[in-house]
Amino acid sequence: MFGGLCFMVSSHMCCGIVGDTLMARVGPENYDACMAETHAREMDFTGKALKGMVYVSPKGFEDDAQLANWVSICESFVGSLPPKKPKKPKPVKA
Repeated sequence: MFGGLCFMVSSHMCCGIVGDTLMARVGPENYDACMAETHAREMDFTGKALKGMVYVSPKGFEDDAQLANWVSICESFVGSLPPKKPKKPKPVKA
């Protein structure tokens, strides 16, 4: 979908990598605090900022502790989401 590698948690997109940039789904409540981080910027994949998602440049997750912090924020937000309903299987045409 975003031209990169995406990690899912309980069928929800959590975080991923696009090129060398971390794509973090931080949620609307964490968005402003995450945007205040030095290496974070708005995710504008569609030309419009996606509220609740940020890009983090490589300098912002170059050590394990930094990466673990970003992943923790993402997992916390995704863990607060309601479960996804199973998709109905499409009928098979004979």
